[in-house]
Amino acid sequence: MAKSKRLGAPGELDGLDVYDDGGEKIGGVDEVYLDDRTGRPEWVTVRTGLLGLREHFVPLAGAVREGRRITVPWPKERVRDAPRPGDAEDHIDAAQESALYAYYGLPEDTVPEEIEGDEE
Repeated sequence: MAKSKRLGAPGELDGLDVYDDGGEKIGGVDEVYLDDRTGRPEWVTVRTGLLGLREHFVPLAGAVREGRRITVPWPKERVRDAPRPGDAEDHIDAAQESALYAYYGLPEDTVPEEIEGDEE
């Protein structure tokens, strides 16, 4: 598959499988959160667990897409232990986002310009 700097529209991320930096499957994309300024995908929530009942926020900074797979640069355990904003159905507020950035060790407002990925 040819590499490109194309992630695709937010709707194209729904249901993709998310893997950690060691190749272990974390879960499937459930929700996509866009940056308020750029409109680009910045965070996804990933459903985990046997029945997919747990939802975890994962930043897309540093992510690589290959076909129906997104690989993020954090181990599965780190994603599973991430803070979970309780009422972030449609939007993450500034305090919630700051806590997530700090947890993942990213500077605030780390919006991926484009995510490396395969052309489909």
